[in-house]
Amino acid sequence: MRKLFSVMAGVLLASVAFGAADAAQGPGELVQGVAEAMLKDLDANRAEYKKDPSKINVLVEKHLVPNFDTEYAARLVLGKHWRDANEAQRKRFVDAFYKSLLNNYGTALADFTGDKLKVYPTKISADSKSATVRTEVKRSNGQRIPVNYTMRKTDSGWKAWDVVIEGISYVKSFREDFGAEIDQKGLDAVIERMEKGGKPVVAADSGKKKTS
Repeated sequence: MRKLFSVMAGVLLASVAFGAADAAQGPGELVQGVAEAMLKDLDANRAEYKKDPSKINVLVEKHLVPNFDTEYAARLVLGKHWRDANEAQRKRFVDAFYKSLLNNYGTALADFTGDKLKVYPTKISADSKSATVRTEVKRSNGQRIPVNYTMRKTDSGWKAWDVVIEGISYVKSFREDFGAEIDQKGLDAVIERMEKGGKPVVAADSGKKKTS
């Protein structure tokens, strides 16, 4: 499960990073459109990206901030620790968290192909402020995994802030892991670890049993 979260975190970042050019788009249209744009770019430059994976990170980072609800997601990930953090810590955490996701998970996108993703139609009312976009991702063994994108409507259009894989939320998973590490080491120590390139998910310090 952790490995799949790693791949889908990268897919989520990249798919949303190409998106929201049209604020009038519905959430399902947005995910479908940006997934197609992502795959078009990957197919055209796959050899180059595999040779130099850092170029994927540059491409994603260029478009990520205005199209992904980074602060909202980070606030939920930190949970109670967000309330205790000062403004400087909050900003550092948001920046470090998504930089860490890019550095650790972006390279997984080089092997992502169109036959691995299916986006289901999304029906919502005109006044809806939140939506879930259902998709399926096919693993290398042929198994299809349900992956749902949780989205919210903002003043600048729909933005994704969570991905739920087989019923497990990555925001909730990260919150549990970060909470345990912050309780042990403090928020500044966690931020500094991520700023140095550490992964956002804690594999050992939380003391909980991890699934694979």
